[in-house]
Amino acid sequence: MRFTSGCNHPSFTLPWRTLLPYLVALHLLELGSAQSTVVAPSLRVTAIVGQDVELRCHLSPCKDVRNSDIRWIQLRSSRIVHHYQNGLDLDQMEEYKGRTELFRDGLSDGNLDLRIIAVSSSDSGLYSCVVQDDDGYAEAVVNLEVSDPFSQIVHPWKVALAVVVTILVGSSVIIVFLCRKKVVQSRELKGKDAALAELPAILGVCTANLKILASKLMKQMEKLEIQNSVLEKRYENTEELAADLEEHLAEKDLSTADLKLLAAKLVEQREAVEEWDSQLRKQYEKLGSRAANLKTQLKKLENEIEEVENTLKRLVYVLLI
Repeated sequence: MRFTSGCNHPSFTLPWRTLLPYLVALHLLELGSAQSTVVAPSLRVTAIVGQDVELRCHLSPCKDVRNSDIRWIQLRSSRIVHHYQNGLDLDQMEEYKGRTELFRDGLSDGNLDLRIIAVSSSDSGLYSCVVQDDDGYAEAVVNLEVSDPFSQIVHPWKVALAVVVTILVGSSVIIVFLCRKKVVQSRELKGKDAALAELPAILGVCTANLKILASKLMKQMEKLEIQNSVLEKRYENTEELAADLEEHLAEKDLSTADLKLLAAKLVEQREAVEEWDSQLRKQYEKLGSRAANLKTQLKKLENEIEEVENTLKRLVYVLLI
């Protein structure tokens, strides 16, 4: 269904869902004359803070209202927003001075449109368009709704609250971070102190191990010296026996029986010497094995000493970090 928006205004389509409030508004119009009425094409006008808005009304049927008394009234305060009479703009409420404009070009056609410049949230509310002349009185009501998408920012107390909350949260985060960092540093210092406390014990253990290994080495050396002394004595006894035999053979003119007896003795002595030689070889082999064992122990000792030195270096490095 189509309705004309006013005299010489473009037409608009009114949705059927808004038809009922439109008819109710028409029914509530206070008419001073049965011949003319004021029609508001849109009963609800929306705008955003800072925009210019037009409140539109017109006479029906069309009539020249240039010599009429036209008033736009804010119903909330019952005060005049704009007052026009016989070609002049008269007094209006202080909040709207310099912010309203009546479209005079359309007055001859019965158009009563009012422009409000740079609307604010306080401009929201019901506005009544009143026309009065010699023929009578007519009125229509328009609802202006002004929204402010940035209303959450313009309130100083909300901004201050947000700043305070942000500062508190940030401070809490920083305090928690510093506390955790302090705890970690304290644990690291305790660990380093414990490592320093254990260092003398570690050095004591290493020193004790070195002393034990040195003592074992000294005992092995003493045993080797004793065994070498025993072997030297056995060699000396063998040489003495051989010398005695040679001397005895040279001094005496022995018979065949004596020679056989001496030969038997020499064989026995030779066997004894061979046995001693075998024992000496075994002793030398044992000495060689023991010498190899000593070398192995010395190598192990050197490795342990090197490992201890590396451990001490790493520990000192960790403590210095």
